[in-house]
Amino acid sequence: METMGEHDCVCPMGSGASRLYSSLAQTLVSTSTTTTPLAQHPSPLQGCHSPPGGHPLELLRECEEALRDRPPRLLRAFICPGEGEVDREEVDNDATQRTIRVMQWNILAQALGEGMDSFVNCPLEALNWAERKYLILEEILTYRPHILCLQEVDHYYDTFQPILASLGYRGNFCPKPWSPCLDVEGNNGPDGCALFYDEARLDLVDSVNVRLCALFTPTNQVAVVTTLRCRVTGRRLCVAVTHLKARSGWECLRSAQGSDLLRNLTTLTQSPGGPSDPIGTDTPLLVCGDFNAVPSEDVYHRFASSPLILDSAYKRLSRDGLSEPAYTTWKIRPTGECCTTLDYIWYSRESFSVDAVLDMPTEEQIGPNRLPSYNYPSDHLSLVCDFSFKKQEE
Repeated sequence: METMGEHDCVCPMGSGASRLYSSLAQTLVSTSTTTTPLAQHPSPLQGCHSPPGGHPLELLRECEEALRDRPPRLLRAFICPGEGEVDREEVDNDATQRTIRVMQWNILAQALGEGMDSFVNCPLEALNWAERKYLILEEILTYRPHILCLQEVDHYYDTFQPILASLGYRGNFCPKPWSPCLDVEGNNGPDGCALFYDEARLDLVDSVNVRLCALFTPTNQVAVVTTLRCRVTGRRLCVAVTHLKARSGWECLRSAQGSDLLRNLTTLTQSPGGPSDPIGTDTPLLVCGDFNAVPSEDVYHRFASSPLILDSAYKRLSRDGLSEPAYTTWKIRPTGECCTTLDYIWYSRESFSVDAVLDMPTEEQIGPNRLPSYNYPSDHLSLVCDFSFKKQEE
């Protein structure tokens, strides 16, 4: 297992959401076009974490105000497997206190959106970072996950880490070694994977950054693997976020990367026991990512048949519980229209129950120009699931 350095500390940010975003907006609305090398960022080990000062609802209102000239966001409902649509605010309070909400999302790197991805029906104005960042934050704040897994993050240090830290999240970021963002003029640094968790709900046990290998050769794809302890139940869980190699023709590489990730996760979650844990325990898993692989690909089958006993949460949207959604990404590029499923939330099915799944927007909601758009910031749709621990056998 090849690991990379961690960036898992946070910095204090203001004493209120309004003050927080007013001050950030002055610097973020006109984002610098100068590339800032990673080494020039303040060390995450400097300083200490202070209590959060922002409030999610206040910040959400500021996002909505900033986006008042854009169409309203896509409205999506939570679906309870076997029960249909549900208002999560009306679910039994004790049950919601034990629920862990997870969001998985490829947010679209700013450098790639403006410079390389060529969304032919999306106006460049819709991709303007000065407003698109508000759309991303609005999506996160609307669902307020306890665990947030992101890919294509190229504004970690100047946007997501400070803002989410002010709201009580702690994060870890792993950039790609050879990020394609660096080939774009005026980029904001490399893109990578980021994992955030709500410190009010979860305690950090350990976190490592993994560079994925294929045939023992390091590749350009990475993963963040974080072990947490739930403050409500006292139980551990391991969460991984990854982004596998894109494009057709790279199926074998994706399969090898997936196998390497599974090997790493096996090592990190299976304990042989010791003085503090004489019996030994297996830590249950949540694996989130843009796998760039349709369900028929080998890497999907490797996860579905792994000895780690994983299942895909979004299959719970189907009537039989066996089929993935028709799409998690829908875009139009010069090569044509792409409507397919590439994103997944895998979970340990013997340890977790899937309580609710955020439904996909309809074709009519997405619109004829597809994604991204003026009212949705990425070509990938966010996946949001509510999980709860199954009762442990005596």
